[in-house]
Amino acid sequence: MDDELVETDVPSVGERLRAAREEKGLSLEDIASQTRIPRRHLEAIEAADWDRLPAPTYTIGFARSYASSVGLDRAEIADQLRAEMGGSRPVSSTAPEVFEPADPARTMPKTLVFGAIAAVLVIILVMTWLNKRSLEQSEEPVANEQSAAPAAQPAAPPPAATAGQPVVLTAVDAVWLQVSEKGGPTLFAGTLQPGQTYAVPATATAPVLKTGKPESLRITAGTTVVPPIGPPATTVTDVSLLSADLLKAGQGAAPASAPSAAPTAAPPAARPRPTGRPAATTPTPAPPATMPTTEPATAATNNTATN
Repeated sequence: MDDELVETDVPSVGERLRAAREEKGLSLEDIASQTRIPRRHLEAIEAADWDRLPAPTYTIGFARSYASSVGLDRAEIADQLRAEMGGSRPVSSTAPEVFEPADPARTMPKTLVFGAIAAVLVIILVMTWLNKRSLEQSEEPVANEQSAAPAAQPAAPPPAATAGQPVVLTAVDAVWLQVSEKGGPTLFAGTLQPGQTYAVPATATAPVLKTGKPESLRITAGTTVVPPIGPPATTVTDVSLLSADLLKAGQGAAPASAPSAAPTAAPPAARPRPTGRPAATTPTPAPPATMPTTEPATAATNNTATN
């Protein structure tokens, strides 16, 4: 009887939990918000109404969380509750894993979760916009280059103005000359010895010639010999060396001097050739030339003998 009185004097788990809660000035709503355990289950634990509670495993887990929130020993409450429930509900011999609700202090707040999701979405949108903008900016220079290319094509021919008809300066006699871009840099300046040549660069845009002995230069544009560019022993300047300008008639030249120079050179070269051919046949007429001389001699001898 004394043992039974001692045992009945021990408060139940529900009474101990209720006393600890009231001592801390907490309500069931406070415990429910802290432990995330429904209030009806907390009331059933305090009233030892096992029929209103889930399986013993979950009930023990609820009691552990309740004990942590009011400052009681979790293991001691769990053992006492297991002993109290042993008479009304069978307890499995194998101790299954006890389910315990998550501690609200350890869980991430909903506002933080939603804020993180919103931040990720904003980052994705910003990266998409920046990527699209960079693609549009990279396409604009390509479009500008394509639109500017046709306009640049007509400007290409001028640098190659002398490419179709190359201009070559050949020295007939020692002559000083200067070739430069009109109003620009000098391309060549120096003395050409007889037989030396200078080819005007094909990339020259507006080459001009300066020399004090134009008669000592022979200028060709392609295969055409250009007329003289000035009177002899006269300084000529800014003479265009473009093939189109050189082939124009009367560009500072003395047209009359060109025909006279050509005939004077041709006849001397042609006359020796006819005289040379008769010289080769001179031995042939020699016998007829001696025959008349021998005939008079023979006649004179005959006359002497007759006398």
